Amino acid sequence: MKKILSLVGIVLIGLTAKAQDGNQGLKGAWFATSQFGYQQTKTGDAKNTSLSVLPIVGTFVTPSVAVGAGLGYVNIKADSNLGTSAKTDLIVIEPLARKYWNVAGSLYFFGQLAAPIITGKEKERDLKVSQVGLALSGGFDYFVTKHFSVEFSYDLANFTSTTLDPKVGEKTTVTNFGLAHVANVESSYNGALGGSNPNLLSPLSFGFKFIF
Repeated sequence: MKKILSLVGIVLIGLTAKAQDGNQGLKGAWFATSQFGYQQTKTGDAKNTSLSVLPIVGTFVTPSVAVGAGLGYVNIKADSNLGTSAKTDLIVIEPLARKYWNVAGSLYFFGQLAAPIITGKEKERDLKVSQVGLALSGGFDYFVTKHFSVEFSYDLANFTSTTLDPKVGEKTTVTNFGLAHVANVESSYNGALGGSNPNLLSPLSFGFKFIF
């Protein structure tokens, strides 16, 4: 983890000192991508998984700045040899903005600020789940052709406020701030969702982008 943070820091410092405007032809262009995230923890017979799929559409307002929004789905499950103890289905709405810097040739580094809004239900306990937050991530985007690229990103910092509202009993609100997706985990949150630690979205994402 320290090596990853050090590498990202070096890249950011270098790119800030020598930022480029990027591909001038991107201004006014639209893009569509779908990010995928997957996280799993396993202890003995117990397995917790989180899967996220987030299609995103946006446009470049300048040659190096893009704005957009995503509408996606998250599934969180807790399984063991006794069966499924938690299953959560969530809808995600995520407005975002990106800034691109050219590294070399067709390779770009980007910083992204997003404001995900998440809502849904944990079905085993009839528990309503809602979350609002801010997430700062960094990633690399490689343009294979003028109209197609492959991108990878990692969650650098995030703030979330999550509300767990059971059918019977009091609501619980979990407020979390994490750097590089590392934070203390509130026990009631994990116990209720049986999933992916303090955040509903995976810290790692990978996707393909189409530009038109």
